[in-house]
Amino acid sequence: MNSPLSRLQDRRVVVAIALLCCLLWGSAVPAVKYGYELFALAPSDTPSIMVFAGVRFVLAGAMLLLFGLIRAQRVVQPPAQMSRLLLLGLVSTGAQYLFFYVGLAHSTGVKVSIISATSTFFSVLLAHFLLANDRLSWQRVIGCLLGFSSVLIVNLASPIDNSISFLGEGFVLAAALLFSIGTLYGRGISQQVDTGLMTGWQLLLGGLALLSVGLLAGGHFSVPSVGAAVLLAYLAAISALAFSLWGLLLKHNPVGVVAIFNCAIPIFGISLSGVILGENIVQWNNLAALALVTSGIWLVTARKYSVPPVS
Repeated sequence: MNSPLSRLQDRRVVVAIALLCCLLWGSAVPAVKYGYELFALAPSDTPSIMVFAGVRFVLAGAMLLLFGLIRAQRVVQPPAQMSRLLLLGLVSTGAQYLFFYVGLAHSTGVKVSIISATSTFFSVLLAHFLLANDRLSWQRVIGCLLGFSSVLIVNLASPIDNSISFLGEGFVLAAALLFSIGTLYGRGISQQVDTGLMTGWQLLLGGLALLSVGLLAGGHFSVPSVGAAVLLAYLAAISALAFSLWGLLLKHNPVGVVAIFNCAIPIFGISLSGVILGENIVQWNNLAALALVTSGIWLVTARKYSVPPVS
């Protein structure tokens, strides 16, 4: 019988869980857009958008920590671990989404989708230099290039203007880098702290930081309807589930193997947006992108590997 560890390193399990995470994150794209309408948030109202994001992640973190209490886990960690969890929350949730949402307000959705996918490259490159068991190979490089190419192709049907701004594209690129840094830092913490609790504190503390920044900047937030409350609960739930599962994969697998799946998030996001909004998604670029990202995932996860303990 396979152990829990070997199951989490099984190629089929890795692919299934990672794609589920990408599906959940991809579903957040149309959900957040719909949320701007339900909560009457103008794209230019950055402080209120920060508050909206902060409330979402605070709820997500609270869900996971409450689940830990129900399971009789030691939710509050020793001071040294709490300090590390605070730093993880500030980097992975607070700073990352602060840069992301500000960048999103000053750029186009197409550009944001493309630039966000660079987190795959950041993760693989940083892991190569920082983790002894996560070195680059030609097979992995080609897989990442195929995955990133899929993000470019899926956007070929949309016009891309040539303007670049620091608050737009620059901030989105910074968010992608912060995501990768948080991924590597969180992997080390997950060896000593339960993944669900780590994710809960990360989301709660990072969400509180976003909420504080938004309120101090003059942001406001209210729940105008039952539909808005349901949508907010859904966004919080998918954050809690996706980040927990992603952290579990990173705990037991090389970062480079997991990072390639980031390329599937824009594809799911665009596909689900098309279904929900009634747009035509059966286009050559979507089909080609799916073929490329599938090939890239196969190349990156094809080889067997072992994972030594993280010090």
